[in-house]
Amino acid sequence: MTAPRTPRTVPPSSAPAPGPARSSATAVPLDLAGRTALVTGAAGGIGRACALRLAAAGAEVRAVDRDAEGLRRLAERAEGLPGALKQVHLDLTDLDAAERAATGTDVLVNNAGLQLVRPIQDFPPDVFRTVLTVMLEAPFRLVRGALPHMYGRGWGRIVNISSVHGLRASAYKSAYVSAKHGLEGLSKVVALEGPRTASRPTASTPPMCAPRWWSGRSPTSPRRTAYPPTAWSPRSCSPTPPSSG
Repeated sequence: MTAPRTPRTVPPSSAPAPGPARSSATAVPLDLAGRTALVTGAAGGIGRACALRLAAAGAEVRAVDRDAEGLRRLAERAEGLPGALKQVHLDLTDLDAAERAATGTDVLVNNAGLQLVRPIQDFPPDVFRTVLTVMLEAPFRLVRGALPHMYGRGWGRIVNISSVHGLRASAYKSAYVSAKHGLEGLSKVVALEGPRTASRPTASTPPMCAPRWWSGRSPTSPRRTAYPPTAWSPRSCSPTPPSSG
């Protein structure tokens, strides 16, 4: 039997002194004047932050969401920024409209998503289909609509907002995990097909955050605490309170 290791301690004299506090976020200089950007799920959360940052950099931003009121508030917040912000009220399940909306885009941010937490045997097939449509097929169609312009200009940026669920699985999230894994794969294919000077796809995996559809309830153990079966709503909509039934 191997004896347990004794933790190594650092003498106080050799311990590094605490340095000055650093900002958790550093603004990167960015000039997108003359560029057109499109952000899905732009009315709140990560999408809202992306839309405002792109407008601040001078881009003309197409803010796509199905939350009309959220888009209105976003437009008010963007007033006075160097770039223009256009509200695009669009349901991403309309795939043809989504592809058309991406025409002429230089910067594409695929952010919109939705969630339902439920065991596979109880998961509604229509919801599974909707999750994959919004979170995987719509990004494919948006990329498809944007690439000809990017290739033609020899410049483009594609940012697919992924998740830790694009790398690892969680129980009761079959649709969300499937969609995020697919989005990771799509990003890799775009990277292989596109000339490096024409399009630079990125699959961003942000840390845990609370999107608009998150109910705020997180069980410490799925065996002891179950997610409410109706605690879901599209990220591109206002949050839906979970049902107690």
